[in-house]
Amino acid sequence: MEVLTVFFLALLWDLLLGEPPAKVHPVVWFGRLADLFEGRWRRRDPSLDFLAGTSTALLVIITALLLSLLPSYLPFPLDYALGVYILKSSFAVRSLYEHVARTITGNIEEKRKAVSMIVSRDVKALDEAHLNSASIESLAENLNDSVIAPLFYFLLFGIPGALLYRAVNTLDAMLGYRNERYEYFGKFSARLDDVLNFVPARLTVLLYIPLGWRKVLGHYRLARFKLNSDKPISAMSAVLGVWLEKPGLYRFPGREPGNEDIGRALKVYWVIVAEWVVIVALLLTTEVFPCLSP
Repeated sequence: MEVLTVFFLALLWDLLLGEPPAKVHPVVWFGRLADLFEGRWRRRDPSLDFLAGTSTALLVIITALLLSLLPSYLPFPLDYALGVYILKSSFAVRSLYEHVARTITGNIEEKRKAVSMIVSRDVKALDEAHLNSASIESLAENLNDSVIAPLFYFLLFGIPGALLYRAVNTLDAMLGYRNERYEYFGKFSARLDDVLNFVPARLTVLLYIPLGWRKVLGHYRLARFKLNSDKPISAMSAVLGVWLEKPGLYRFPGREPGNEDIGRALKVYWVIVAEWVVIVALLLTTEVFPCLSP
């Protein structure tokens, strides 16, 4: 029951207060630590770049592990307080909702600016439909990365599991690009993120099943473009009935996504979040995972 209490307090913090300030946010620390070493490394050859990138990733992961273990060495109630803080830092329900909600606007330039804050692609040349698509795609993908996956690893390995996943996901977001600068330096981070997201991405799809299993499974069969990230996107496309496309990479069928479809996607988002919170709470209550037992 102690772990269940920490979970609910972390969730309550997230919903009421949102993200901690950047200066004291562990995920921000991980990003800055990775950026510090990546920015100072002069690219040499693929082998050395891979070794440097792997070393950087391991340093961040070890830092996350040490931080996540700290509550177990503190007396009550400091252990509870730090545990809640660290667990909350590993997931972001409210923040994701707020970022995507800002893209619901009839002003195309405001929409373009808001979308640019949540996707890595160049939004300058995107028309309104593709901006709407990018917003919904980001919501679907980050529903897995920012909510489902961290709490999945929390179920398996407690607070260390949640924070280590978040550290790896942050490394992938910063370094996991296939271009000249990051191809080898970020390869370890990208592949490790692929491994950790393999099960959660498909679990996320299963959570869409109650909203229309035939459509969800039909679109899932089309999700053959990427190892993980296109799976939740296919499910969101199926439920909304709109096409979602990253030009040159993937496209799921449906009608053109409108501004109102972002609002519909956010409603679907809350349904999936609610499903997952209930499942996590039930599993914690029944103590299915011995490592989380008091």
